[in-house]
Amino acid sequence: MTTRVNFRLPDDLVEKADVAAEVTHRDRTAIVVEALREYLEDVEEDEGFREAVVELYLEDEIGFDVLKQVVGVQDAEAVRASKSMLERGDEIAEDIADL
Repeated sequence: MTTRVNFRLPDDLVEKADVAAEVTHRDRTAIVVEALREYLEDVEEDEGFREAVVELYLEDEIGFDVLKQVVGVQDAEAVRASKSMLERGDEIAEDIADL
């Protein structure tokens, strides 16, 4: 599945992408997709980035599927289990406070 995205790029990047596309016999979109994919692979290896993504999940700002894509299935499952336990702990604490 693909999604059409409309964004602006500096002219010099467009020109370089067009040259790379011509030399490699690919289209501009393929060049931009490859560059973005490589960037995301690099940034996803950064522990600080991964921690920030987990925090977004814990704060309900991103869904489990996005978390899984960034940190991997096994780590995402561990984070989801931890979140569930934390939420249950909060509920139990509230119940005790109500006593």
